[in-house]
Amino acid sequence: MKEKYKTDVALLSVTAAEFQAVMHFHDWKAKTFSNDEQIYDVATFTNNGKERSIVHAKIGEMGMTAAAATAMKVIFTFRPRYLIMVGIAAGVAKENVEQQMYGDVIVPDIVWNYSAGKFVSPDKAEIVYGNLGFLPRSTYEMIPEEIMPLLRKTVASNENPCHVFIGPMACGSTVVASRELLEKQVYSQYQHTAGLDMESYAVVYAANHSSDPKPIPIIVKSVCDYADSHKSDNYQRFAAYTSCDYAKYLYEKVLSMEDD
Repeated sequence: MKEKYKTDVALLSVTAAEFQAVMHFHDWKAKTFSNDEQIYDVATFTNNGKERSIVHAKIGEMGMTAAAATAMKVIFTFRPRYLIMVGIAAGVAKENVEQQMYGDVIVPDIVWNYSAGKFVSPDKAEIVYGNLGFLPRSTYEMIPEEIMPLLRKTVASNENPCHVFIGPMACGSTVVASRELLEKQVYSQYQHTAGLDMESYAVVYAANHSSDPKPIPIIVKSVCDYADSHKSDNYQRFAAYTSCDYAKYLYEKVLSMEDD
């Protein structure tokens, strides 16, 4: 017998600013389980005239390990149809493409781990940082292709409240505030990368490799800085809000909640 989804949408956040933005959009009620220390927030929303279920979990710390663990737990406990990670990211679009602004939304079609690789002597690597060389062994995960046409249509939709970029999202284990790292380690592998964060790869990996019924993973991150020496926290609250606003537009107006 084919397993069925139990929840329509699950949201994941990490930072305090992201959590506050998520809480703004629904009348949440906290839910806990005796064998689980995680606090889940549950609510309802309307899609196509029908009341639907949504759950949110705040990841305990930044990074791929905590993100993967929490994502898997949410998938197993709630069996969501869609697993959407909202929040903030660094905009990394090159200067010769349309300029990214604070609050612009990045929706990746592919997420990749730029930090996977091997440190070697500089004479054995094309990527060199002083006396240290790096051999990249990047891995990637695709957003399921069946959802991408819907996401691409939202870019020009009059109902869409946000400015949206669709392109690769680079994911790594540390905060980046160096243009040199972007040029050498990110652009050299995926030159059209649109954003950089610390959790997206793990969330998509968890969804794509979970047991059935697998959720469709969607990453919705908004630009709060540009991963350079001018990095600051000034626009984190604004970016977190636009991310959640676009995600809400998706699950209320765009995504199908019906079984095939």
